Amino acid sequence: MSLDPFPTQPGACYKFTVNSAEEAVALIREKLGPQARVLSVRPVPASGLRRMFRGAQLEVVAQIDPVPTAPTLVGLSAEPALPPDRSVPVADRLREAPPPPSQVGLAALLRRSGLTESALGRLQTLAGWGEWTAMPLHRALVETARTLREQADRRPVRAPLARAAFLGTPGVGRTTALCKWLAVEVFRRARRGHVVTVEFDRPNPTGPLPVFSEALGLPLAHFPCETRPAVPGGFVYFDLPGLSLRRPGDNANILNWLEQEQITERVLVLNAAYNRAVLRDSYAVGRELGATHLVFTHVDEVPQWGKLWDYLFDEAVEPLFISTGPSLTGDCEEDVPGAIVRRTLPGPGA
Repeated sequence: MSLDPFPTQPGACYKFTVNSAEEAVALIREKLGPQARVLSVRPVPASGLRRMFRGAQLEVVAQIDPVPTAPTLVGLSAEPALPPDRSVPVADRLREAPPPPSQVGLAALLRRSGLTESALGRLQTLAGWGEWTAMPLHRALVETARTLREQADRRPVRAPLARAAFLGTPGVGRTTALCKWLAVEVFRRARRGHVVTVEFDRPNPTGPLPVFSEALGLPLAHFPCETRPAVPGGFVYFDLPGLSLRRPGDNANILNWLEQEQITERVLVLNAAYNRAVLRDSYAVGRELGATHLVFTHVDEVPQWGKLWDYLFDEAVEPLFISTGPSLTGDCEEDVPGAIVRRTLPGPGA
């Protein structure tokens, strides 16, 4: 950034953008003289993915010491500048400006991406962490993304679902998630099967499930009924009542029924838009009921997906898909680690 020669009048204000405080100090002294003072400093962050690699610039408004006459404003921002009596010398004021992201370390950038302290601590225990922190940030982020992906993929390969119950607290989109998965099975894999709804002492609203099952040509039954696949290589999926976070004892009927019907595949549905405490509690309840697979819904409402990494390190639970929209026949991403990498960090294939 440089300023072309221009007349410098006492009391006049000037606004310009620079990359660092040092550049601002040199530029002000060169163009405005030693009597110039800084009135305001505001970080201007980069937009989009560029913010991960390029630090924020600084928008500076400076003024030459005023004289009794009214000052002339040259290129002044629409935002009111600080009154002259609150101004301070150039170097002192710029020293107070927040450091741009380019001066922030790898750990701070990962926190900004939404990574939790738990996930960050996991990374910091790895042998390569010291090497990453010494790399340029863009390379360190690529290595971090690759490692997170490898950590999330360390689980045994499971057979395709055959008899699976969909579990989740009320409001997480459990039935909608089931409909999405039925569409995947029918349209992408050309599989056939049927769906079973189950109720105990609480009602289990079926939502769009009856109409959607009919549209797919899948029988919908209410328990008690046959819970084994009716066609070779087919599937049976179960829509169960909502889990309870406040009264864990209310989940006993669900667990007893799963054991009684020998349903070992259990898909836990989590609303990714919930706060971290509710997510943790919901996940804990699902694990108590023997969850084997995981679905995230409402991720389109989440600005930062980094918090989801915490749930991808449990090798006993396989991520099934993430729901990226309300459609019953789409908005479904099966490569969960890959999708979260692309949304949070640059890396191979991002």
